[in-house]
Amino acid sequence: MKILSCAFNMDTACVELKFDDGSMISIDIIAVENEIADNMHQRSELDYLSYNDPVAYADLILNGDPETYLKTVTDYKLLDS
Repeated sequence: MKILSCAFNMDTACVELKFDDGSMISIDIIAVENEIADNMHQRSELDYLSYNDPVAYADLILNGDPETYLKTVTDYKLLDS
């Protein structure tokens, strides 16, 4: 199967992939965030990726290891109180 299009659909909050055989995959980014994001930094990273590079987002969710990815790219430190 060849991907014809991949885009973020703001109306459904999904990354949608359409294939040359007529099939379609819709990835619900809110459901994904609820399952794998532990904090706002990880949610922000997933949001950024889905809006700005939906192909990379789809590849990460369908073929990658999103938990490891998020732990690698979201290095944050809490402020001292």
